[in-house]
Amino acid sequence: MKLGMVGLPNVGKSTLFNALTNAGAESANYPFCTIEPNVGVVSVPDERLDYLAKLYNPKKFTPAVLEFVDIAGLVKGASKGEGLGNKFLSNIREVDAIVHVVRCFEDSNIVHVDGEIGPKRDIETINLELIFSDLEILERRLSKTVKAAKADKKLLSEVDFLERLMAHLEEGKSARSFSFTEEEAEILKQVPLLSNKPIIYAANLCEADFTGGLEGNPFYQQVLEIAQEEQAAVLPICAKIEEEMADMDPDDKAMFLAELNLNESGLDRIIKEGYSLLGLISFLTSGSDEVRAWTITRGTKAPQAAGKIHTDFERGFIRAEIISFDDLVACDGSMAAAKEKGLVRLEGKDYVMQDGDIVNFRFNV
Repeated sequence: MKLGMVGLPNVGKSTLFNALTNAGAESANYPFCTIEPNVGVVSVPDERLDYLAKLYNPKKFTPAVLEFVDIAGLVKGASKGEGLGNKFLSNIREVDAIVHVVRCFEDSNIVHVDGEIGPKRDIETINLELIFSDLEILERRLSKTVKAAKADKKLLSEVDFLERLMAHLEEGKSARSFSFTEEEAEILKQVPLLSNKPIIYAANLCEADFTGGLEGNPFYQQVLEIAQEEQAAVLPICAKIEEEMADMDPDDKAMFLAELNLNESGLDRIIKEGYSLLGLISFLTSGSDEVRAWTITRGTKAPQAAGKIHTDFERGFIRAEIISFDDLVACDGSMAAAKEKGLVRLEGKDYVMQDGDIVNFRFNV
């Protein structure tokens, strides 16, 4: 899973990125501190994988990974070259989803590019820049399609679709809010529109508001309303708290979270939100050689899941030997006991993979 982080300058975006990834991106109290995009890769915490590692003591332990791409703070006119320009928008065209960091805290020591806090205005500024950038992409695609349609009339329906979508974007509406047919959705897979990507609004709060109750923060309420209108995800977060936890060992981090009456870190919550938003699940493979998590889209069938490991596994798929993680735990980690109880199943090509399936694929090529 790859997430792109966007936001105005000085909203806490790079501070949050640093805390989540420990990648050491520069963070300072002036606009355009981030010049080149920062990329950080983090392991996806998974207690199921940890359990299997203790069970098998494998030579190799491979969790799923999450990649964050942090680009320079955007300003009004970024799509036309203002600030650090449209070049930086191109850096997040290939991400799976966008984390839009919105400032919801007052601090006279940290300047706001517009002079005052205003989440609704800030969100609109960023969203419009994403839309303007998308319009440039669509214009080029439409021009090519119009020319091609002169020789191939089948493309006229695509021309009509692109024109309708452009009209929608020109009204300041994101591609996410446009209704697509299945055929049109396939066309869009070839056009990486930023405003069509799933979005998580990360509302960056001060520690007092984050731990003391969100109801008293009017800025957070603005973000919540916008997210509800767009059917987007919203995640209250405190970059300062995440920053304090960044270098702690697991025991200290757990103690720190408990003192704040929190169950999990911001990273854990972003990962869960991202998986939910993108419809992702994990299946597991285990043994003395390697214990590993594999990320797939919910609804993936067994042969395609096998193909994630190796194309030969999909091409020569015979069947999958599967036990759910919970069933294995119920048998105290004993596969022999699980087989005696009939909990290990043989599934064929039509089996739809479930989150937490532990799998051994059988194939022949």
